[in-house]
Amino acid sequence: MGRITLSDICKSFGAVHVLHGIDLDIAEGELVVFVGPSGCGKSTLLRLIAGLEKPTSGKIEINGNDVTRVNAADRGLAMVFQSYALYPHMSVRQNMAFGLENAHLPKSEIADRIAEASRMLEIGDYLDRRPGQLSGGQRQRVAIGRAIVRNPTAFLLDEPLSNLDAELRVSMRAELASLHARLKTTMIYVTHDQIEAMTLADRIVVLRKGRIEQVDTPLNLFNRPANLFVAGFIGAPAMNFIAARSDGAGNGGTAFRYLDDGRVELPVTEPLSNGAGATLGIRPQHLRLAGNSDPASFHATVTLVEALGAETVVHTQVAGGEKMLAVLPGQAELERGETIALTFDPANLHAFGENGMRLAGI
Repeated sequence: MGRITLSDICKSFGAVHVLHGIDLDIAEGELVVFVGPSGCGKSTLLRLIAGLEKPTSGKIEINGNDVTRVNAADRGLAMVFQSYALYPHMSVRQNMAFGLENAHLPKSEIADRIAEASRMLEIGDYLDRRPGQLSGGQRQRVAIGRAIVRNPTAFLLDEPLSNLDAELRVSMRAELASLHARLKTTMIYVTHDQIEAMTLADRIVVLRKGRIEQVDTPLNLFNRPANLFVAGFIGAPAMNFIAARSDGAGNGGTAFRYLDDGRVELPVTEPLSNGAGATLGIRPQHLRLAGNSDPASFHATVTLVEALGAETVVHTQVAGGEKMLAVLPGQAELERGETIALTFDPANLHAFGENGMRLAGI
């Protein structure tokens, strides 16, 4: 069992309000990732679940039991920190055994648990070494192993890969995904890395300024962001935004005008007054060079070309000085200062109202 329920959680540090009415239900066996900009409250929320902080108000339940005021040690959770938090004077084996010895488990059971976790994480050769004799990736495996041997109700991971180099992060990310599939234990994972969030999560919780903006699967967040903030935060490179105005009813939807002479009809069902402000969004991967038979959606001046081999990232500036980014497949031969015609499939457009919320029907 590993269901965690947060009800109207608020947290303040003196006069500073960090979390505002957080409601969240995490299912048993689910891997949920908290993402958001620095200072949004994601690590504070994790520490509240762990019991390292107490909420100012609200309720935390684990498997239906109110643990809001229960000590961290009595919640049955295991936390993996960004800094590893290993005892430097102890061997790997002693680090993994420490919590179990304090719980007065039999030596034979402790040995069995350490052996199983070591096999799972491939750290059996390091059991007699101290943390200072290990690489960053090896130390992170030990920190995860120390959590595994406790057989916790849920794992709480606070940016566990942020101290690793890029190549090692990729391999450790795959190992964590495989580990979750094997253990089938609830995991809550905090990261600022979108790739980690998109590849690991069953669901992603997007936070901003201590509030939840959207909770959904990775692909739903990417394909149907609820508002401008989520649209701009999820996805790399970030979504392009274009100021627009409604231009009357279209064929089963609403027409919008953008960039002086651009006009597009979208299946927006939300009633909009003629001339109402809106924002259109298009991901850089959904822009393409207009061919001879394609009507150009707009023209842009190239300001920078990033040739990455498999794709080309093109920075441009359009009428009115707005910046637009296009990710083109392959090796596009473009030069700085060149004017290009870009187009898109209207089905890939996102539309948001003046309040920043996604318009209904699209």
